[in-house]
Amino acid sequence: MPVRISQLLDPAFISLSLRGTEHAAALDEVSRLLQSHPDVTNYAGFYEGLLARDRLDTTCLGNGIALPHARTEYVRKIVVAVGRSDQGVTFAGEPEPVRLLFVLGTPKAKPGDYLALVGTLCRLIKDSAHRALLLSATTPEDFITTVAQLENKVLGPEKMPPPAG
Repeated sequence: MPVRISQLLDPAFISLSLRGTEHAAALDEVSRLLQSHPDVTNYAGFYEGLLARDRLDTTCLGNGIALPHARTEYVRKIVVAVGRSDQGVTFAGEPEPVRLLFVLGTPKAKPGDYLALVGTLCRLIKDSAHRALLLSATTPEDFITTVAQLENKVLGPEKMPPPAG
C-alpha cells in the first residue's frame, strides 16, 4: 500500500513562509522544525545525516522542489517537515529556485518505507497543477488537506480497514 504523506504531516512541522533564500539557511530552517518531533531521538545526529547526504549529490528534483533526506538511526519512524518559499531558495548548480522543501528522516533499517514515500511524493508533484495547489495553500492545515486530496486523486481513495468484530 502506498505511503500516505498526509498522515505523516503535522501543522507544527510546516512553514509556509521560509525566510532563508540560500540552500544552507533554508535547510537549517526547515529541519529545525523537526527538532521537537517525538520520533527524532537525536536532532544533531539527524541534522548531520541530512548534511552528509546533501554533500553527496543535489537533493533537487526539479520544478522548484527539493527533497533533503537522511536514512538514519536517529529517527524512530518516518518524519517529515515542509518549507515553502515565496521568493525561492537558491541551490548551487540548479537553474531555478526551489519553492518547496520536503525534509525527510527515515529509519536506516526501513529502506522500503523511504522508497515508498519518495515514490508517492514524486507522483504528487509531477503535475504542474498539483504543484500550484501546494504553492497556494494558505495555512499548514490547508496544505495537509491539499496533500490528502491529491493523494486520493493520484493513489485512489484511502481504503479503510474493515470494522473489527
